[in-house]
Amino acid sequence: MRAPDGKMRETDAADPETLLRLIQSVPSPKAEPIKLWLAKVGHERLQEIADPERSIDRARENWRKIGRSDKWIQQRMMGQETRNKLTDYWKNHEVRHQEYGLLTAIIHKEWSGITPSEHKAVKGLKTENLRDHMSEAELIFTALAELSTRQIAETMEARGLEPNKEAGRKGGGIAKKARLELEGRTGQKVISTKNYLPPKK
Repeated sequence: MRAPDGKMRETDAADPETLLRLIQSVPSPKAEPIKLWLAKVGHERLQEIADPERSIDRARENWRKIGRSDKWIQQRMMGQETRNKLTDYWKNHEVRHQEYGLLTAIIHKEWSGITPSEHKAVKGLKTENLRDHMSEAELIFTALAELSTRQIAETMEARGLEPNKEAGRKGGGIAKKARLELEGRTGQKVISTKNYLPPKK
């Protein structure tokens, strides 16, 4: 990696899972707070597996803590439900899990005019979840595009990647028409630079 002196030098690196495993193996008392946190998170995850509603409640609580309104949270949850129904359809109709991202990108570009990665760049996001930083309007149009895609796919009885690509373009196109009409009437763009990142120091 590039060192402070500007030269490329060999260095040790690890992904988050490996780093956490290393911390677990460190006998120092200084690692104890992180070990306790890992145990707490693991316990919470087991609770969520036993009672999935806990994860929904926790997500809602976390969104409130960082300033999301109840209305925004409602739209986010509704959008997630719509998304889950679409991916359930894909799973049961010969679409492989690794193809979900491609279909999602087709739907997103069709309704918004930009890819999800371009949308993240507009908002100044890097590793963050795009949907967690969408405005209310962006969430609604995303949900409309995915709802339309699923209903069209069901009508077409789409199976496999190519027919579901076609359904995605048509579903995204319905949301695009609605977006353009709204923008024409309000004079405001639906795609927003707004995000929920903490202010830069």
